[in-house]
Amino acid sequence: MLDYIIIGGAQAGLSMAYHLKILEKEFLILDGEKEIGASWLNRWDSLKLFTPTEYNHLPGLKFDAPKGHYPTKIEVSNYFKKYVETFKIPVQLNTLVTAVRKTENGFFVTYKDGELQAKNVIVATGPFHIPYTPPCNTKIAASVLQMHSNYYKGVYQLQEGDALVVGGGDSGYQILNEISKDGSRTVYFSGDTTVKSLPQQILGKTLWWWFTLVGFLSFSKYSWIGKRLSNSSQPVIGTDVKEILSRKNVIAKGRTKDAMQEEIIFENSTVSTIKNIIWATGYRPNFNWIEGLELDENGYPKNYRGVSNIEGLYFIGLPWMYTRGSATLGGVAKDASYLANVISQD
Repeated sequence: MLDYIIIGGAQAGLSMAYHLKILEKEFLILDGEKEIGASWLNRWDSLKLFTPTEYNHLPGLKFDAPKGHYPTKIEVSNYFKKYVETFKIPVQLNTLVTAVRKTENGFFVTYKDGELQAKNVIVATGPFHIPYTPPCNTKIAASVLQMHSNYYKGVYQLQEGDALVVGGGDSGYQILNEISKDGSRTVYFSGDTTVKSLPQQILGKTLWWWFTLVGFLSFSKYSWIGKRLSNSSQPVIGTDVKEILSRKNVIAKGRTKDAMQEEIIFENSTVSTIKNIIWATGYRPNFNWIEGLELDENGYPKNYRGVSNIEGLYFIGLPWMYTRGSATLGGVAKDASYLANVISQD
């Protein structure tokens, strides 16, 4: 029987593995992908981090890139691979966990080809589970190419004709920027046009330098200001929203209400020329595979800083698990350190 099984081999799982190594625990990371870093490699081709190198270090190993550099998804993946090699972290790939249940003899972790047993389990599957697409997508004609942003790689995937991007977060605006910047097609946009955007540098300092100075990333979700921040819309970082929306070939249409074959119905009008739709409409959490787990109103596990209602079951890498940085590459280290301290006292 293992001391710990970590489910998920991205930044959260690797951070916990580092601490379990120090604590001399016998453990194994299980990951459903075919290689370390795949969760980043699967995203669109031009993706870069919002955070510069100096804010992307996992515990024990610095991100090997120049200060002020914004890493690509390939660089992140390579960093994860180097991390595994440096600390000789045991990883079992191609292992998608389908169930976790606790018995008197510990935890049984089930996957397609078998089952493993451990005294404790750390779930590090991150915040992105099930891509969400509004129900009206089923009413749209088959001739219209539809994809969730989770599967978007680049403009080359689109067919000729007008496009629609739905979703006003970072991903939505980055994709809107990419597919509209050459002006060759009309791109409709359905999302929040009042969202604030922040540049990556202010007065010669990176945005994250300022965030760190004012403690923006350190406010607990239990504090007054943390509650306000966690319940407010997040700004778009590093993408000039006003410039994108001012382009002649970008047309904002308000909320998408319904669809009928080629007709996409918006708040104040209907468009029937759209040939491509990218749904940057976020994800829904899925923890139904963990037996006996209590969930909050948003579908995330009830926990305090990663400690769940089930003894021996822990979480890491959830959005706002403790601070705004809990689900970020550079922010997960603090949560991992706290959880390691809890574990060391068991």
